[in-house]
This record gives sequence, structure tokens and C-alpha cells, in this order.
Amino acid sequence: MSKAQHELPILVTGAAGRIGSVGRSVTELLLARGFRVRAHVRVDDERATRLRALGAEVVVGDLLDLTAVHRAIEGCERLCFAMSVAPTYLEAAVNVAVVARHHGVKAFVNLSQMTVNEMDIFNTTPSPQQKQHWLAEQILSWSGLPVVEVRPTAFMEGLLLQTAKTVSTQDKIMAPFGRGKNSAIAAADVARVIAAILSEPAEHIGQIYHLTGPVSQDMDAVAREFSAALGRTISYVNVPLEVMKGQLATFGMPPHVVAHVATMAELHQDNRYDRFSNDVERLTGIRPMSVREFVQKNAHAFAPGAPSSAAE
Repeated sequence: MSKAQHELPILVTGAAGRIGSVGRSVTELLLARGFRVRAHVRVDDERATRLRALGAEVVVGDLLDLTAVHRAIEGCERLCFAMSVAPTYLEAAVNVAVVARHHGVKAFVNLSQMTVNEMDIFNTTPSPQQKQHWLAEQILSWSGLPVVEVRPTAFMEGLLLQTAKTVSTQDKIMAPFGRGKNSAIAAADVARVIAAILSEPAEHIGQIYHLTGPVSQDMDAVAREFSAALGRTISYVNVPLEVMKGQLATFGMPPHVVAHVATMAELHQDNRYDRFSNDVERLTGIRPMSVREFVQKNAHAFAPGAPSSAAE
């Protein structure tokens, strides 16, 4: 009898993401392993249709609606809570936690952030999102739920793809990251870890995993990896933070997201993203993707004359 035939579905929230969606990738990986997957989406659109075509049971609803959360969780013993940056993150996290406890969930994988490792009751960051992640972890620790905390560092999709336009048009990575280092990780590697945990969760309950890429390096080294991947010289140009904030506002990015991205840039300048962990390889047996490999995989987004939508 296959996994799909005898096991309850595994719930994955945030399953309808686009580029770099951890939830969507976790859904695909679990389905490929033969598990039944209930994919939670907020809107029933073409992304939900694609998930159904893959074999997922799709449940539509808002995580701020307790009735919708019950509908998503009831009948599931394992879940992954993943949600994009939003001012309502904490409320959604608490809703999922209380309903999961009510239904006796046996494995609750929480996609958090590595910056939480540096926060405590006296120390937070200017990012409301990062503070909400820390608060959500506190609540989960009090809940008595069988929690596994997964804390990735900055995502390559957010850190690198946002530079695609200037790489494409000027052969320059233009970002306000100063001389600090980072060990950015690809969303696909985070998804591999979560899928591995959800496949056999018992040994992971109560653990905290910190996920990074294979090396921590400054932006000049990142530019050299771009150059090697693309076959042309790419350089790094440090730009004022206010310039980036203005651009994000011009693009219509919500203030909550602007504050989060700006905080990440400030932390990068202060070398707070100089981190390394071998948890990805230890948990999956496969080394995480390098910047060079990531850029090669997404070379179309960085090609000369590439439309800006290529990185979206």
C-alpha cells in the first residue's frame, strides 16, 4: 500500500506562491514521494489549478478566518506553516496554532527566519515582520504543540533576483548591502529540508534548524559568482539605502514590506547575515545550491535585454 493510500494528508500553507515559493515546492516534493498533500491557497486561481493537476487536494481560504483554518487542518496530522511577508502574519500564525492544537496535530513545521536566533525579550529589530516571527515562535513554544522550527537565512530569490534589472542592463549588482557578508539560501533547498522533516517527523520534534547556503561571502564575491555563471563581468555597486526604499515605494510595495526589506539591508551592512550552518546537507544529504548554480538556473532573468518580469 502506498503512502498516498494509507496516510492522512499533510497540510502545506502558502502553497500558491510564484517564484521561489517554499510552500509550492514542498507540495511538489511530498507529492513526488507519494504522500497525500492538502495545499492551502488564499485565492482559487491558475496556481491552484496547477496544484490540483499535480495531485494536491486544494483548500481555499483566509488564515485570518478561523472557520477556514479548521477546514484546512481538520483531518491532517502533519503541517507546514509558511506565509509570505504580511502585517497579518502573527494573527494567521496564532490561528493556525490554536486550531492545530484543537485537532491534535502531531507535527507542526514552522517556517521562521534565522534572525530570530539573535532576538530575545530585550532585543528585536526595526522590522515588524521579524518581530512577528519571534513572537510567533514564543507562542508556539508555549502551545505544547509538537513543533519543528525551520529558520532560513536570507533567500537568494529575494536577495539576488531583485537585482536582475541592473545586472541585465548594466552588468551591475546595485544594492545597499555595504561590505557585509551573506550565506543566502535558495528556496528549493529550504523546501527539501521541510519535505524531509514532514516525511519522517518524529525525530525532529522540538528541534530548531538553521539553514544557509554553502558559503558566507561579501557582495564582491557574489559578483564573481555571477560573472562565472553568466560568462561576462558583473560588478557590485553599493547604493544608498534611501535610494532602494524610494524604488520599492515607487513599485507600490506596501510599507510593511518596505520596512522589512530595509531592515534586512541594514542588517547586511552591519554584517549580521554572516552566518553558516551545515543543516541542509545534514538533513537531506545534498549540499545546498551555490550562488553560481542559482544564477545559472535563472540565467534568463539576468540576460541582456531580459524583461523585468523575468525576475518576478
